[in-house]
Amino acid sequence: MSRIQIESLESYPFSFAITVRTTDLNYGGHLGNDKLLSLVHEARVAFLASLGYKEREFAGESLIMGDTAIVYQGEGFAGDKLKIEVGCSDISRCGFRLNYRVKKADGTPVAMVENGMVCFDYNNKKVKPLPEEALTALGK
Repeated sequence: MSRIQIESLESYPFSFAITVRTTDLNYGGHLGNDKLLSLVHEARVAFLASLGYKEREFAGESLIMGDTAIVYQGEGFAGDKLKIEVGCSDISRCGFRLNYRVKKADGTPVAMVENGMVCFDYNNKKVKPLPEEALTALGK
């Protein structure tokens, strides 16, 4: 079986700390995949806020997630303090990728995650070009 490959970025300019809660565990007793996506969502919101944006107020436009990929590298347990590092790649006319490196506080890897984010007009249900202001903020 082939596995998804997520390459590490050269740098992750933003980091976010969060603790795994008991309610984040699945029947296996470790961090559930759905909860990992929720934790990454928190990191995404914090990253965008650090740039002065929100998902629905992104330089006058909105964002929607087009895809996501997760590669697990270890387990997370209740009480683990996680560091979620965030970087941006593949900036294009209408979207970009957010890259996350999830580690325990001691540096033990937990997961690599990517989200494909797309500029989206919720009223007309159409993809739109990213505003110039957003491209600049993302580093393009």
